[in-house]
Formats: sequence, structure tokens, C-alpha cells
Amino acid sequence: MKTMFGGLALALVLAAGAATAGAAAAQDTPRDGGTITVALNADIRSSEPGINRDGNTDTVMQHVVESLVGYRDDLTVGPALAESWTVTDDGRIYDFKIRKGALFHNGKPVTSAEVKWSWDRRWATDSWSCRPVFDGTAGLKVEAVETPDPQTIRFRLAQPNALFLAQLANVQCFATGTISPDSLNPDGSWNAPVATGPYKLASWKRGEAVVLQRFADYKPLSEPGSGYAGARIAHADTIRFQIVPDPATAEAALATGGVDLLPSLAPGQIDQVKASGGTVETAQGLGWSVILVQTADPLLSDVRIRQAIAHAIDLKQIAQARTYGLAEANPSAVARSSTFFDDGFLGWPTYDPAKAQALLQEAGYKGQPITIQTNKRYDGMYDNAVLVQAMLAAAGIDARLEVLDWATQLDNYTAGKFQLQSFSFSARLDPSLLYGILIGSKAKTPSRQWDDPKAAELLAQSIRTEDAAKRKEALQQLHVLAAQQLPIIGLYYDPAVDAVGPKLKGYKPWAADKPRLWGAWKAE
Repeated sequence: MKTMFGGLALALVLAAGAATAGAAAAQDTPRDGGTITVALNADIRSSEPGINRDGNTDTVMQHVVESLVGYRDDLTVGPALAESWTVTDDGRIYDFKIRKGALFHNGKPVTSAEVKWSWDRRWATDSWSCRPVFDGTAGLKVEAVETPDPQTIRFRLAQPNALFLAQLANVQCFATGTISPDSLNPDGSWNAPVATGPYKLASWKRGEAVVLQRFADYKPLSEPGSGYAGARIAHADTIRFQIVPDPATAEAALATGGVDLLPSLAPGQIDQVKASGGTVETAQGLGWSVILVQTADPLLSDVRIRQAIAHAIDLKQIAQARTYGLAEANPSAVARSSTFFDDGFLGWPTYDPAKAQALLQEAGYKGQPITIQTNKRYDGMYDNAVLVQAMLAAAGIDARLEVLDWATQLDNYTAGKFQLQSFSFSARLDPSLLYGILIGSKAKTPSRQWDDPKAAELLAQSIRTEDAAKRKEALQQLHVLAAQQLPIIGLYYDPAVDAVGPKLKGYKPWAADKPRLWGAWKAE
């Protein structure tokens, strides 16, 4: 009997284990149907992609409108509305093939004519902030957009430029975000997007919610989904972007199941979310927290003073404190999530207060005050400034905080009116794009941090070729030069942190820190 009982018990245990494994497997199997609810901290600005926009608008519209290409998880550029492309004429002509079977949400087939119409309309719109990206102002110039046949859209460039694809994939620009002319009212004014994405706009009640409905006739690419590229396979019938301005209310809604996803969490919210039963998912981010250095300042123009400041700052301690250990220090404009990154980009003056003091003495520093501008609107900027002030003081530098309202600090950044500033740059998904806003003439653009001809030439080298090895070599040389000249002190990249409810499956954040709900599903 004892043996029989033992066998029965074992059989029951095995059966229970099999049932549990089966349930787990079912949870991991994509399920179609249901509604995924996402909390947004503010309403979208408009439904017109790339024109009247902000971060929340981009997040929502990326589910509705597709560009020809998009960034993958590794920040390389892959196919989206275009299934492939060829480059000829030594990098001056790009021919994109539209994805087979692509339809607009009204059922009409997508052709190159609509892609060109969308580009032309955006180009002619004064409020499209990305026009200077493509008109030669920043070096990249699109001379013509043509339609050789219904499935091919051609871009002619004035000169080869390795950033062309990266800029077409630019999340903020929607440069080739393709919409149908049926998106307009009869008088030519904007109505609503009739686009090509896996979801279509069902309703928008301002201040309350934006509701998207799955587009049943969407034909995804064969390439697996990654970032904003590849297959966008929609499982949920509905995505509801609920406007929840108060973080505590959003956390409570996640705990009760009223919300399935709470994106862009501050690291300080993590413990509370976990205590409420939520799961926290993280990824290496791209928002770069820095200390700006005004090299034109009489005191800071001495590179020895800048070197002393660099040696006085413990980057590891700041990154650990501000990100709760979720991100490591990174002084480089090449993020860890970039395909170009390796440990060589971490080379920087070591934390060494004694060396900082010796450099100050060598430079003849006599205790002149150095002001760090910051604000209290963004906790990270303020906390970083406080930590840096303490570290500089410990090395013998009379560092003083100047706490401004954000608008004033931003004006000072634009005008170059500061000695040091605690600042943060929003995500740029290609390092040359980030260097592009750092390097330049201070006389022409006072916000430029790095006014150096050699740096400008290395930046130009990084965008003249699409050869990844040559681009990386130029970026490596830029970082070495930055570590010598110290026009800016990079601290860390803010991690992407999202809170996920128990019924949301298949969801992962990524470096761009923007939710993608295709590929995710709602468990029963």
C-alpha cells in the first residue's frame, strides 16, 4: 500500500506539474483579441504625424502610420513600409520597394504616388520642424523624390550621406510616414490619418483617451519584428491609450488591472510598482544626462581646469545613485545600446580628486566660483547638479548651484550663457546625430558645445560613408578627442523603464523608450 500510495502521489505531482507547465505555455502563446490599455501622462497633440507632435503623439501614431524604414532594436535601420531598397550612383540614389500587399486603412493599395504625396505635403508645411534635416542645412540634402513605377519611390541626394536612412527612420520626423490623401477634408485641411499601420485610429476623446483598432487587412513583412522595423503583428483587437496625468493614479490603475502598461517609469517608482504586483521591464536607454561645459568662458577655456573638473567627478557613483543601478556610467556620445559601442568608448579621465587638485594648482586656480545651472522641473538634472557640486567642492573647487526655472535654463542653453549646466539630451538613435548637435561654430550657433575644426571633420567623416567600420573608426577618434578637450562631460544614459501588468504578455521595452504594442497580447 505504501508503494502504491507513493506512486499515486508521484502521479498527482507530475500531473499538477504538467498542468502548470501547460498553463505557462498557454500564457506564452500569443492570443488574438482583447484590449491593451496604456497609461499616457498627457494627451497627444494631434493625429497628424510629424507636424504638431510630441513624444506621446509619436508613440501613438507609430502604431497607425508607417515610414519606409525604421530602427531595429540594435539601432540599425531595417524595412517597414519598404520591404527593400537599393543604393546606386555612389550613394546618391535610393530606390525603395513598397511592401507587397500594403493597403491603406480604407482598403486602397499603397503606391509610390502616395508616398511622394505624403513627403511633398510635409515638405510644404511650415511647421514641419525636420525640413532643415533634409534641405542641406545640416549637410544632408534631398534634391528630388520620384516615382519610377507604382511600387518604387526614389530619393536623389546632392551628396552621399550615411545618415540618410537614419533620418528617414527618425521617430520625431515621420519623414516618409505615408498617409492617403483621403486623410484630408474636402477643403484640404487635416481630418484623421488614413494610413498603413497595423492599427487604425478609432476615436480620440481629447483629455481622456485615444483608441486604436486592429487593421484586419494588414500584411506584415517576413522579417521578424525588431524595434520599429520588420513584422508588426497585431494581436490585440484594441489599444486604448488612457490619459492619466497623475503618477499615483496610474500606479493604482496598474495594480487593479485598469491599466496594462505604464511606460517611462522613473527609477524611484520601481519599488512601489513591484509592491503593487506589477512587473518592471528595463532596457538600455538613449536619453543622455550630461554636464555642459562652456569652453568660451574665461576660466573654463583653460583645458587644465576642465580636466580638473573631469577628474573630480565620480561618474560611476552618479550613475548608480540616479538610476538605482539600472544604468552604468557612460561619458561618450555613443550609447551602450548602439551597434557601434564597445568598451573603448568608456575611456575618460579617471576619478582622482588629488589629480584634480594638482591640475587646479598648475592652472593657477585661485578659488574663483564656478556656477552650475540647473532646475527642479527635472529631478535628474537637479540631483546630478547637487552631486557634482559636492564632488567639485571636495576637490577644492568653489562650485555654486544656480537653480532656475526650466524655460530660463533652456534659453541660457540656447544662448550659451552658462559656465556649467546640468542637462539632458533626448534620444538620438544614431551617434552622429547626437554629435551633430554638439559640434559646430559657437559664433553661429551658441548652443554648440564643441567648436573645433578637427571634431567637425571627424563628424563629417562619420556621415560620408555607410561603411560601418569606417563610421566606427571616426566615432572612436571623436571620443578620444573629446576625452582630451572635454567640451562636455557625459554622465549616463537614462534607462528605459516600463511597468507591465500581469495580463500583458510578449511586451519588452527598447532603447528608443517608446512602447510598441504589436507583438504583445492580453492573457485571459
